[in-house]
Amino acid sequence: MIRVLILLACLLAPGFSAHADRPVLVELFASQNCTACPKAHKTLRDVQSDHLGDVLILTWSVDYWDYIGEPDPMAIPDASERQKAYTERLGLRAPYTPQSVYDGAKQCPATKRQTVEANISNTEKTKSGNVEIMPFKGGFALDGDISEPAEVRLVKYLSGEANQTGMVNPVVSAKLLGVWTGGRVTYGYECETSCAVIVQTRNHGEVIGAGSL
Repeated sequence: MIRVLILLACLLAPGFSAHADRPVLVELFASQNCTACPKAHKTLRDVQSDHLGDVLILTWSVDYWDYIGEPDPMAIPDASERQKAYTERLGLRAPYTPQSVYDGAKQCPATKRQTVEANISNTEKTKSGNVEIMPFKGGFALDGDISEPAEVRLVKYLSGEANQTGMVNPVVSAKLLGVWTGGRVTYGYECETSCAVIVQTRNHGEVIGAGSL
């Protein structure tokens, strides 16, 4: 009887599929010294309000605008490095703010809501991957078949009352947990704030799984 209950608990544990149910990952690259960024923050706050559960928005604060003002207290090296990798892979001339990236595959300036909504809609239609993310206390499990190895990152961000910045889910740290080749794998983590997991092909490629934990 106990074994049956444990099996049922595992089957009913909350999880989400990267292809069908997972949110579109929207990443905003911004800076407090960027004059257009406040408009982008407002745009994404509105988008998040109207797309609860459909999108996961993460704001990455970059540091390369610090020379024109006060150093951005939210800037982290991972943000600039991540944006640089996207810039190279998407064939852009240079990084810019406010830039939004959708599942690591599409990008656009984040000031116009109509453009942001169009990118979300187009990304929803072309989601790839068949990854299941199953959170549990102190960790999460990945399961599924993938065509190529993928990087698994744990991202910590501020949300709710802990977020007093006016930004949507500002990232405070990111850590590469490893490279996943498919099948069921479990990862442990500690999270004092809010956490999300991002699964994407190597070298900051296309996102095949993402969600809050």
